[in-house]
Amino acid sequence: MKVSEYVLDKVNRFQVGYVFTYTDFNLPVNNTDAVMKALNRMVKSGKIRKLSKGKFYKPKKSQFGELKPDVYQVVKDLLEKDGKLIGYITGYSIYSKLGLTTQIYNTIQIGVKREKKATKRGMYKIKFIKQPNTITKESIPLLRILDSIRNIKKIPDTTVEKTCIRLKAIINDLEKSDQELLMKLALKYNPATKTLVGAIIENVNSELDTEIIYKTLNLATSYSFKITEKTLPNKQKWFIK
Repeated sequence: MKVSEYVLDKVNRFQVGYVFTYTDFNLPVNNTDAVMKALNRMVKSGKIRKLSKGKFYKPKKSQFGELKPDVYQVVKDLLEKDGKLIGYITGYSIYSKLGLTTQIYNTIQIGVKREKKATKRGMYKIKFIKQPNTITKESIPLLRILDSIRNIKKIPDTTVEKTCIRLKAIINDLEKSDQELLMKLALKYNPATKTLVGAIIENVNSELDTEIIYKTLNLATSYSFKITEKTLPNKQKWFIK
C-alpha cells in the first residue's frame, strides 16, 4: 500500500475532532515527508483542517457550521508526558464548565509545575500558570476550583458576589474528604485565596476544622472582595470586606 493510501485510510478511522500529527501513523522516519505531503493535500481538498504546524484534525460539522476541536485535543500533548500528568486545563475553559460565566475565550490556560512562555496554536493562545501543588488526576477538579477562587475578580461577564454563590454550591456538593483536601491544597495559594476558601468551607460545612487555614493568615490584613454578609455571614471573621 502506498503511503498516501495508508494515510487516507488511517485518517478515515480517526474520530472527528481528534487532533493528530504524523507520529500517529507509526511509519518509519524516512516516510515523514510523504506523510506530511499527503496530509497537506487533504487540507487543500478540505477533508481535514490544519490546527497549527504539524497538527491536523477532522472537522465536526453541525447545523451552525464547522466546530473547532475540543480544548483538550488542542493541548493534550502539553498535559501528559510518558504517561505522567504534567499539566491540567484551567482558567477560561473551566469557568464556563463550572457555571461561573457564559463567556468563551480563545485563550487556553494550563496549570503546570513550572511556568513556561505563552505560545499559540492556530486561533488559540496558550498560557501556562504555575501550580505549586502536585498535579494528580484526583486533585485536578479541586485545583480548578482553587484557581477560580484565586481569579474570582477576573472571571468575565459576572460579579464576585454571583461567582461566590456559585462556588459555595460547588464546594457544598463536594464530599467531606474532598473539602478537607481542598483546604490542604489551598495552603500553597496566596492569602486572599486561602481566606476565601476558609470562609466558604466554614459556611457550607461547620463541622470541618478550618483552623488549618485560619492560623496561616495575617490578622492585620483584610481582603476586599465586595461580598455581602448574606452570602458569607462569617466574612468579618475571615477579614473579608
